[in-house]
Amino acid sequence: MDDTWTQRPPPQLGGPSWQWELSTTADLHFVRADVRRLVDAESVVMNDARCERFLLAVEELASNGLRHGGPPVRARVVAATDGLLIEVSDSQPEHAPELAIGRDPALGGLGLFLVARLTTTHGWLVTAERKYVWAYCT
Repeated sequence: MDDTWTQRPPPQLGGPSWQWELSTTADLHFVRADVRRLVDAESVVMNDARCERFLLAVEELASNGLRHGGPPVRARVVAATDGLLIEVSDSQPEHAPELAIGRDPALGGLGLFLVARLTTTHGWLVTAERKYVWAYCT
């Protein structure tokens, strides 16, 4: 399992996608409920345990964007027949995702490690104006 976060583009998926603009962590409850409904409606081949892992990855990446990124923070989910992609973007491309290395776990900061363990592949990408942190779960 690869815990590192490499700068690379996400997989290009041709399925339907949905996007949310996030203002506060209170928005995450609604995104989670929306994603659960979308998985069911789109017939994504994903058992409940995998779906829960993906939902946790959504929450972790989105909350990181809200805490450490600049507004507007956007979350986008893309459905494929064999999995889901979460992509969270913010307006601070100069701040790369930071792994909590050498930090007391009680102080938090383990979300990126958790997402790496829960998903199939993950990474991040910078454009001229935005940073995108993404994870794909099959």
